[in-house]
Amino acid sequence: MAAMASTPPPLGAHVDQEDPIAQARARGAHIVQIFLGDPQSYKGPVVRYEGGAEALRAAADEAGIGIYVHAPYPINVASTNNRIRIPGRKLLQQHVSAAAQIGARGVIVHGGHLGADQDAATGFDNWRKCIDGLEMPVPLLIENTAGGDNAMARRLEAIARLWDAIGQADGGDTVGFCLDTCHAHAGGNDLGTLVDQVRAITGRIDLVHANDSRDVFDSGADRHTNLGDGHIDPDALADVIRAAAAPTLVETPGGEQGQAADIAWLRGRLA
Repeated sequence: MAAMASTPPPLGAHVDQEDPIAQARARGAHIVQIFLGDPQSYKGPVVRYEGGAEALRAAADEAGIGIYVHAPYPINVASTNNRIRIPGRKLLQQHVSAAAQIGARGVIVHGGHLGADQDAATGFDNWRKCIDGLEMPVPLLIENTAGGDNAMARRLEAIARLWDAIGQADGGDTVGFCLDTCHAHAGGNDLGTLVDQVRAITGRIDLVHANDSRDVFDSGADRHTNLGDGHIDPDALADVIRAAAAPTLVETPGGEQGQAADIAWLRGRLA
């Protein structure tokens, strides 16, 4: 495990976008993650905060709250299907541009996947092409995923191939990494060595999604639960956060109460 941080990282949660500043305060959070629009749709981004993008940016600056944007789930820029890949690239660009307008610190997007019988090399090269054509006024952070045997970012060997591919793209050296603890556990990665292994591949960890897992190790199931309530060893989870030394968000159930408890859990473990 990497050297431990001397001070806890900024902590926060995924919240609704109507008033993320108020929701951050209610949870005792210094950072938040939001969707811009419908996370299950190919429709373009929408800023629902009263007053629009500029008002949200000003409110976040005044409150000292950092905002991250999670891209919609249907985006799969690795796909060999033109009807999925091309709209996905367009939608990703729209969200990166909209994120810049609200002053976001980054846009998180899942690594995507191919069908079981498809050549993974095509998916990695499609990622290279995507990054080559993407304007990134804010950082793009690729997140590891929990399931799929032909996923671009489930297992470490796939992440290594993905990073090799995007490293050949214009701007690929600026692409960051978001480490999700539930996804890593369910994806079959040992949390005890994970931070060092990811850094050896990517050179960086820019954000952590701190989530417990409702399912057992290597289940491939992306089902989050509150910290300490799932199958991840609590000490191992806290060690990952310490070692990563990156801003950390919970994407856990229970709304304001559940997430506030999870943030307090992290603060207590990291103190």
